[in-house]
Amino acid sequence: MKLYRHFYLGYNMNLKFTKMAASGNDFVVARLKAKKQSLATLARKVCDRKFGIGADGLLILEKSKRADIKMRIFNADGSEAKMCGNGARCVALLTGKKKVSIETKAGIIASVVSNNNVKIKLTHPKGIKLDIPIKINSRPLKLNFINTGVPHAVIFVEGIDKIDVVDLGRQIRYHKAFLPEGANVDFVEVLNNNSIKVRTYERGVEDETLACGTGAVAAVLLYAIRYTLYATQKVNVCTKSGEVLKVYFERKNNGFRNVWLEGRVSIVCKGVYYV
Repeated sequence: MKLYRHFYLGYNMNLKFTKMAASGNDFVVARLKAKKQSLATLARKVCDRKFGIGADGLLILEKSKRADIKMRIFNADGSEAKMCGNGARCVALLTGKKKVSIETKAGIIASVVSNNNVKIKLTHPKGIKLDIPIKINSRPLKLNFINTGVPHAVIFVEGIDKIDVVDLGRQIRYHKAFLPEGANVDFVEVLNNNSIKVRTYERGVEDETLACGTGAVAAVLLYAIRYTLYATQKVNVCTKSGEVLKVYFERKNNGFRNVWLEGRVSIVCKGVYYV
């Protein structure tokens, strides 16, 4: 079989895929060429948990002129994202290489693989805004914003397990303050000096996911600003799935560099999807 196949929705074909999971984030990974419209439709079909394979997103692998491989990310609703931290970790493991560079629409992602543990270096975060005032159900809230490859609205809370992440997250995700792109929404509770707990409502999935890589990084970096963490740091992020992600960074003033995300990745299954 050729490494890359052309795909046009409407034609019968057997699509070979690998299903992978990273800290509870699950993805269908396939190598093929197709138009964006066809891939959006395919993503909605394969990600359907009743009539498809079931996943948070579809990762399409293509050849790259700038890196070892190119990754395109399609959410469960068919929208295309610029970056996915946990998705990039899955792709890095799947290549079988110890070090691999991945081209994304957010930039080039470096990665280091050690058995099933994968560490990726994210692009420089940008667009940091603190204490953005909004109202949800007539209740005033203050949120923070950062783009870690995709936009994230971050709110610090207490009693995170009691938060209605889906309802509140959806309202914030579509709030006019974050138009036109909208934002993923991360609820963050500080556990101790080097550990936080995060729950994320992800746009494109339009639901709470068990983990979000770029969301974990967004939460850590804004935590660093809020609690004045400097120099080289490592923060543990407890996710909804129960797995702990590690985020490393160097901070200078309110800027960050050498931002890395680390955690476990697994191959769930391989198979054929009948289009």
